[in-house]
Amino acid sequence: MGTPTNINNTHQKSAQTPPAAAHAAAVNAAAASFAGLTSKLDYLSPEDLEKVRQAYRFADEAHLGQLRNNGEPYITHPIAVAAQCAEWKIDAQALMAALLHDALEDCGVTKAELIERFGSPVAELVDGLTKLDKLQFNTREENQAESFRKMLLAMARDVRVILIKLADRSHNMRTLGDVPRSKWGRIASETIDIYAPIAHRLGLNQTYRELQDLSFRYLRPWRYAILSKAVAKARSRRRDLIQKVQKEMEAALAAAGLSARIAGREKTLYSIYKKMDSKHLSFAQVTDIYGFRVILPRVIDCYTTLGVLHQLYKPLPGKFKDHIAIAKLNGYQSLHTTLVGPSNVNVEFQMRTDAMHVVAESGVAAHWLYKVNNPDDAPSDRLGTKWLQSLLDIQDETRDAGEFWDHVKVDLFPDAVYVFTPKGQIMAMPRGATIVDFAYAIHSNVGDRTVSARINDEQVPLRTELKNGDVVEVVTESLATPNPAWLGFVRTGRARSKIRHHLKTMAHTESEELGEKLLAQALRAEGIDRFPDDDSTYDPIWDKLLRFTGSRTRQELLTDIGLGKRIAHIVAKRLVLLLADSGQRPDALLLTRERFTAHESATQGSITLDGSENASVQFAKCCRAIPGDAIVGYLGRGEGLVVHTHECPVAKKLQHKDSERFITVEWSDEPVRAFEAGIIVTAKNGKGVLAKVAAALASAEADIVHIDMGHDGAQGDVEFRFVIGVRDTNHLAVALRNLNRTAPVMRADRRKVSAAA
Repeated sequence: MGTPTNINNTHQKSAQTPPAAAHAAAVNAAAASFAGLTSKLDYLSPEDLEKVRQAYRFADEAHLGQLRNNGEPYITHPIAVAAQCAEWKIDAQALMAALLHDALEDCGVTKAELIERFGSPVAELVDGLTKLDKLQFNTREENQAESFRKMLLAMARDVRVILIKLADRSHNMRTLGDVPRSKWGRIASETIDIYAPIAHRLGLNQTYRELQDLSFRYLRPWRYAILSKAVAKARSRRRDLIQKVQKEMEAALAAAGLSARIAGREKTLYSIYKKMDSKHLSFAQVTDIYGFRVILPRVIDCYTTLGVLHQLYKPLPGKFKDHIAIAKLNGYQSLHTTLVGPSNVNVEFQMRTDAMHVVAESGVAAHWLYKVNNPDDAPSDRLGTKWLQSLLDIQDETRDAGEFWDHVKVDLFPDAVYVFTPKGQIMAMPRGATIVDFAYAIHSNVGDRTVSARINDEQVPLRTELKNGDVVEVVTESLATPNPAWLGFVRTGRARSKIRHHLKTMAHTESEELGEKLLAQALRAEGIDRFPDDDSTYDPIWDKLLRFTGSRTRQELLTDIGLGKRIAHIVAKRLVLLLADSGQRPDALLLTRERFTAHESATQGSITLDGSENASVQFAKCCRAIPGDAIVGYLGRGEGLVVHTHECPVAKKLQHKDSERFITVEWSDEPVRAFEAGIIVTAKNGKGVLAKVAAALASAEADIVHIDMGHDGAQGDVEFRFVIGVRDTNHLAVALRNLNRTAPVMRADRRKVSAAA
């Protein structure tokens, strides 16, 4: 799925004012269409109806002279959008926003003017629907992603935004035939990739089906036409069969004393096409085109009806789904079963109550429908709330619009699996979700501190994918932190954004600490023994230094030094001048001592490495330094501290070009982890040679991190390139000695870095 394009102007407009006669006709057409809208607003109070009428008059005036491609006055579009919202029995504010939704973008109306005329809530809704064309972005993709993010976040704060947007998109798609054909592909692709999944995610089933079919019609016109003819033919052929099934079903339900409303259901053209395409079927092989919906008064009646139907026709094994006991993520509830009807034709049946039917068709809009029809018996205030809230959570941790979109689109296709916590709570997760996704779904603190897990009382790796019915137990430790490798397998946007946020925060903290060490070291070289305290005495000095460097805060400056974006000794020289202005002079003895010992490898101010450093210190892959090697530190631009061996040709090249970026580093006496070393093993090729080499490394307690195989040599020898984990140079020597004593091995050496590297 591509980056979104948030377009409201799929309906091309003309600013030309028509002649007087045409203008009069246009006014009459607009008035007629508004009269059609008011007939649907009988659920509003007279006061609210008057407010909607005022919004219409304002919008009509704002769009005066604008025409749609089909020649109709432009105002007919906002009226059609409001009419769709009225079908959902949405409130007056949203109807007003629907009528005004293009006023900000296309008519030069300001947000302040809308606030003054219609109040802040209406203005905020309209603003949430307005794209960001007025802002400057480097690329079109940036603009698109940012506009889309704006709409999604507005929707997360107020779900009415997306209802209006989907109504807007539905009307644009219904009238897409009036738009130049060159635009069909772009608009239809965006609809099927973005808006249809959002409609599905929020349970707006009717809208979802319509958007899919309309997109299919304009993306694949020829296939759409062929398939629609085939379905029409099949419909006429099977009319008798469907009528027979309906009569038999009505008789069976009446005999069981069940009062039911039965409606036919037909697969959409797009879902038939997708099934044919994905399973490589012909049209004749798609058997479940037709089905029935049975609407019943009570939940118990749904299960009773299921039993009656299973007595009437044979059920198809594996085709029964109970979405009443375990609802879908978007709130959908129904019993589904597929039965073998007369003439061996498969027929799908769905059983649900009236309340479930409203939610199934209208999703989040069911709130308003219910409020109007059953004020005392309203369902949950906002279905889809969890997903909407997760958008805000992702936003809190993701400032980049493209990254935000990447997280969100993962969640737009949640083919769900249902798992249990140890206490029996049911949790719905997207298909393919792992234990780490599950941990973050419980709480971000649980996810961050996860170390292991059990599924159905068996220990399993954290990357294990969840299956329906799994009982998942997560084990946490208070000091544990997220592993960057998790980003390679997590599936949910929430988990991905939480991990990235934590890693970024951790990297910045470590870089800040490293930056402070480097600046303190550079100050010592300038004769300043004590790092300026973070108190009011030194505030003016820090303010001047920040203005000099262009950093916003002291923390940002130290982080930039740690990341190599600024050179510590240049900042130190400036700081020394500022301290001198305030009366603090360099210590002559310290200055002399530091300069005298500057040529030595280990000075008092050197950086000590023990392997506990994470993001702020990297070990160069070219030479793979390990404790015992003579090492140098290079402050890469934005990379933090990169450690090379003293003899590394790459480091020598960098030293020649960028000597001021090299700093003194040394190994700790007690490293806390193993380090990676590269070795090359040449051996006689034969059966089990790799196993023997691996056994030799294992006996030396050296872990194999990575292995590459070179080409077979002329004498039937083979070259293995290993990356192994060792404690220090002594440990590496033991591993190499073990290898050289192994029968098939001809030679084992540490990998050298070429000057070309």
